Amino acid sequence: MRQLSALLLAFAAMTAHAADKPRTALVIHGGAGVIERSALSAQDEREIRAALDRALDAGNAVLAKGGSALDAVEAAIVVMEESPQFNAGKGAVFNAEGKHELDASIMDGHTRKAGAVAGVSTVRNPIRLARAVMEHSPHVMLAGMGAEKFADSRPELERVPNHWFDTERRRRQLEEAQAKEKAGAAIVEKGKYFGTVGAVALDAQGHIAAATSTGGMTNKRWGRVGDSPIIGAGTWADDRCGVSGTGWGEFFIRNAVAHDICARVAYRGDALAVAADEVINKVVPASGGDGGAIALDRDGNIALPFNTSGMYRAWIKPDGSRGTAIFRDER
Repeated sequence: MRQLSALLLAFAAMTAHAADKPRTALVIHGGAGVIERSALSAQDEREIRAALDRALDAGNAVLAKGGSALDAVEAAIVVMEESPQFNAGKGAVFNAEGKHELDASIMDGHTRKAGAVAGVSTVRNPIRLARAVMEHSPHVMLAGMGAEKFADSRPELERVPNHWFDTERRRRQLEEAQAKEKAGAAIVEKGKYFGTVGAVALDAQGHIAAATSTGGMTNKRWGRVGDSPIIGAGTWADDRCGVSGTGWGEFFIRNAVAHDICARVAYRGDALAVAADEVINKVVPASGGDGGAIALDRDGNIALPFNTSGMYRAWIKPDGSRGTAIFRDER
């Protein structure tokens, strides 16, 4: 009887410990768009999945040590900004002048503090600049030369020449887009803008943060800015929910997509998956746009809706299970 009692006490202690263990979670994306298996080589697919896994590892390493959701999303985004497979940082698309204009934003759901930059050209990791705006300026968003001048005041930010972001694959995409434009094609082709990166994390304190980084659209002009650096459109976090979007930015701006998803959770009491599906698969297409989003709530529930043929995505759930996916038929 004593042995049985001891075993029961030990089991109860382990169960209590497991129940008390903080629930952390992380979800990331590398962009939504037209992603066909026939057009993606086996090597490209391996490299994309490996890059997603590296980003997951970087963010999860922060969470596993009790670090903040804010640090976790920054760490994950930096890895993807350094990976030429994505349209952010190294590997960002070219604008119409053959240059790179980079956008990023980050938001702490616990405090509602946020930082964003648009049209930057010499900061190696725009997400770090966005966080610096949040933490070291009185502003939320800085753009163009103003953002560059602010970066001059932050010696911890690494600077690079604009051509550092070049890749041959993106140059070919620019040439193809400009050739199609000369032939009369639309400047923006539906589903042809994947590669934006994003992350949402839940930390051991129950706090949520979200972040997004992008090079925008191939062949963009006139200083075009999409949804990624706009708080409430491409990025949102509050104490219940966090979202990072990817897709045709103009429609994410018009519909305040990231905020709308979390507002439905907060004000209507919708389940996260219901809210995210309603906005991404009904509201956005109804207005003429397409794309996807990643979303995470304070209970660790994850939603990854998209209305294109694919979305680069990966996750670690509160139970520790993880995965990566690209195509629509992957669960």
